[in-house]
Amino acid sequence: MITPTARWLAGLLAALALLITGCAVGVVAPPVTERDAESGLELVDLDQLPAEARRTADLIRAGGPFPYRKDGAAFGNREGLLPDRPSGYYREFTVPTPGEDDRGARRIVTGDDDRILYYTDDHYQSFRRIRS
Repeated sequence: MITPTARWLAGLLAALALLITGCAVGVVAPPVTERDAESGLELVDLDQLPAEARRTADLIRAGGPFPYRKDGAAFGNREGLLPDRPSGYYREFTVPTPGEDDRGARRIVTGDDDRILYYTDDHYQSFRRIRS
């Protein structure tokens, strides 16, 4: 027969084992987000972005032609979310949004003569650095 003290001790040991090993029922560790060392922004692979973003990146690499008049215009980084650079360093390009009848909120912003790419899907409220 198991005494109440033995049952209590067994429960305590089981709880201690879970605590030591870091196991907890129902607790899931958040995914590890890789960040760009310079900007601190989340890194994202181009193939994780919408197809329209991949097509826009291809156009940027090819030097155009671009479908929107404002594509390639200077981006001022007024939000201050990208690394601080001189005026004219950044340029912006529209990523079409299906169902929108205007340019929508999605953009690729480039820097370093279009060698560094950033993606925003909320009209400059946040950015992710596209892994090169």
